[in-house]
Amino acid sequence: MNQAVAADAVDHADTREAHLFARQQAFAHSLRHTTAAQRLAKLEQLRKTIEAHRADIQQAALADFSKPAPEVELSEIFPILHEIAHAKRHLKKWMKPTRVFPTAAMMGTQGQIRYEPRGVTLIISPWNYPFNLTFGPLVSAIAAGNTAILKPSEMTPHCSALIASLVKEVFQEEEVAVCEGEVDVAQRLLALPFDHIFFTGSPQVGSIVMQAAAKHLASVTLELGGKSPAIVDDSANIEKAARNIVWGKFTNNGQTCIAPDYVMVDQRLREPFLKAVKARIEKTFGTTEQAQKENPDYCRIVNSNHFNRIQGLLDDATERGATLVTGGGSEAEQRFIAPTVLTDLSMEAKIMEEEIFGPLLPVIFYQDLDQAVNTINALPKPLALYIYSKDKARTEQLLTRIPAGGSCVNHSVVQFLHGNLPFGGINNSGIGNSHGYYGFRAFSHEKANVRERFSITHWLFPPYTGFVRALIRLTSRFFS
Repeated sequence: MNQAVAADAVDHADTREAHLFARQQAFAHSLRHTTAAQRLAKLEQLRKTIEAHRADIQQAALADFSKPAPEVELSEIFPILHEIAHAKRHLKKWMKPTRVFPTAAMMGTQGQIRYEPRGVTLIISPWNYPFNLTFGPLVSAIAAGNTAILKPSEMTPHCSALIASLVKEVFQEEEVAVCEGEVDVAQRLLALPFDHIFFTGSPQVGSIVMQAAAKHLASVTLELGGKSPAIVDDSANIEKAARNIVWGKFTNNGQTCIAPDYVMVDQRLREPFLKAVKARIEKTFGTTEQAQKENPDYCRIVNSNHFNRIQGLLDDATERGATLVTGGGSEAEQRFIAPTVLTDLSMEAKIMEEEIFGPLLPVIFYQDLDQAVNTINALPKPLALYIYSKDKARTEQLLTRIPAGGSCVNHSVVQFLHGNLPFGGINNSGIGNSHGYYGFRAFSHEKANVRERFSITHWLFPPYTGFVRALIRLTSRFFS
């Protein structure tokens, strides 16, 4: 242990976080030998607890940001239960050592990949989907045989308190524990030498987490965000595109890391697309601002700071000449911002420079596809890319030319729910993958194992006689 790490250990030795870490570090060794049945029994208990507290989860989300119960069911509870069900079907297979064929130089040996728990893990989750993005990674951590300390967001205190209560019902603290609190709690946790850190949040904080992990050479999974674009070309089904983009954008009041951040639309579709989007918003949330305020299916901004930030983006855009197609109204006391669509935006506007994370939808019209691709690629690589098109060749071209963490064609957001696909970002939008087998891998170390059967490598050992030297030269030429 170097001096800097030792100093950190001394500074935090008497904190609750350090004591929990020490207990989990001692307990983690016993989890290395657990069977699939033992791990699945814990996940089954977690499933039963989530099921039993459905109403409590819905009430906590309602209290923190007026999230409607059906939306809580669809975006918070269902993904957790789906993740558990997927693990129950496949964990035995995931845990089995994987045989690999020997290369030519390794003939006479057997090779396999063995999956071992990383050890003591830290899961730092965000406020926008507090249950989903806390328990989803936890399912993977438990499936892989780790201990975990959870740090939910302080911005959703009712959800955070309920998360702590649910975890206590299922796990002993030496296996899974929750540390609630402000930024200082996260700082104390990040000073500890975890074996793996799973963080979901902004790229700015992700950079801080990665720096902290580097001090202990801990591995990380970073699920971040960015400006995820949607492209609507001239072959797209406009009604379908409008329906799915409005749903993906305004669910959770736009506070979704994979929400379509902005839309690039073929200039020829300008009027029909804007008409379809406006009609879909009115059908979903109401035809007037007052109706939208009273609509129980429309979530609220999480707190005043985020409300002011989003309001600032809207004000800056309109001051720079943006046109309001619909929406634009707000009320600070309710943390309400109407579902808003903007066009004629300046590319220097703040709304085009940072992730919106709110109910503002910029629509940019392009003359040719190269213009759209260049605009998107001028920004950091996004977490998601959405393409609305019936043209298969053009879709393939866009998928190839635009790098992104993941992509979805003719829909929005649903790629998150696909248990057999990796979910993760690239560079600014994240590092590593999660969900299903990929989540299991994220919390596992893939240990290489070689067994000799009838290898002749000992023929190449010293002393290096003339014969051995000739054999080495022959081996190098033959197997290279």
